[in-house]
Amino acid sequence: MSTVLVIGAGGVGSVAVHKMAMNSDIFSKIALASRTKSKCDAIAASVKERTGVDVATYQIDADNVPATAALIREVQPKLVVNLALPYQDLNIMDACLETGVHYMDTANYEPRDQAKFEYHWQWAYQDRFKDAGLMALLGSGFDPGVTSVFAAWLKKHKLDTIEQLDILDCNGGDHGQAFATNFNPEINIREVTAPARHWENGEFVETPAMQVSQKFEFEGVGEKTMYMMYHEELESLAKFLPELKRARFWMTFGEEYIKHLTVLQNVGMTRIDPVMYEGKEIVPLQFLKAVLPEPSSLGETTKGKTNIGDIATGIAKDGERRTFYINNICDHEDAYAETGNQAVSYTTGVPAMIGAAMILTGKWSGDGVFNMEEFDPDPFMDMLNEHGLPWQVKELDGPVEF
Repeated sequence: MSTVLVIGAGGVGSVAVHKMAMNSDIFSKIALASRTKSKCDAIAASVKERTGVDVATYQIDADNVPATAALIREVQPKLVVNLALPYQDLNIMDACLETGVHYMDTANYEPRDQAKFEYHWQWAYQDRFKDAGLMALLGSGFDPGVTSVFAAWLKKHKLDTIEQLDILDCNGGDHGQAFATNFNPEINIREVTAPARHWENGEFVETPAMQVSQKFEFEGVGEKTMYMMYHEELESLAKFLPELKRARFWMTFGEEYIKHLTVLQNVGMTRIDPVMYEGKEIVPLQFLKAVLPEPSSLGETTKGKTNIGDIATGIAKDGERRTFYINNICDHEDAYAETGNQAVSYTTGVPAMIGAAMILTGKWSGDGVFNMEEFDPDPFMDMLNEHGLPWQVKELDGPVEF
């Protein structure tokens, strides 16, 4: 039993804290901190009502390393779970090093002034965490996170080598809004409008954003158009699965989303550089975030399912070339009924809880900075089945034809 400090009180933080409270045999004390304490208090009230567990709440500016370190010393957790913005990853890692506490997040670092997310900034902390005898676990969400564990499970149980990997992320939910994002609008739009990159023959190949698409029939959702994008797990999977010849990431978007996003781009509302407005500097994308619906408010109206998984082709244990599809289907309404959050938050928040449990129970351990696919996938996969994200695997007739 251990104390955990969660930083970040959005939808993902809400789900993670609810699920931690449902596993009090692992999480003996839960503290939740955010820039806005009222958000923490609202989550704590929901957790108390649903589970009877008390959650301690705090106000913190995670950009402030001394203040974060002071909070860590006050709470005395064994682990800090960073569910704040990716801009804050390095500051929170610094605070963990200063206080001698393990670290975990769900998304890799990204500079505020450049829409470019890469692992090298966090991988550079390897020696510091190793020398301190501390563990940092990166990307324990769904994608990244579960998608990497899926690949590790397939390699352990089905394939000796994985030559081709396609990660497919489908959100078939309908929230009834003309335009809204299912997680932080600023991060979502930066991610979607960045150039697409995929791994092929030992290097990353870049293509214009949202230019390569493919129709695919998703179980539980139906046929959707998915677009090739860059996602951070491609970088770590290319490193830890050196036999990969090709790896791609795909995400579905509806026509209305694409239409609105195209207009917003054309008029400059997705810019991340400051502009002058009435004598003050503002960042258009940050202003847009302020006027869009808060993602955590969409849970009550969102209906439908998500379907996220991996299609992997390689040499099987019997020496034959085979293709397997492993995925999870999550229902928005079921997720809301359990935690008060829609499935996009749920599918990230549950793996955040499980990653934290892996560290606190010692099932995953080590000194240094680690990605999900470096560990034994089995205990993580077992907890997915036990805690709301059951998975299925089937063999396909052959590799994908796109």
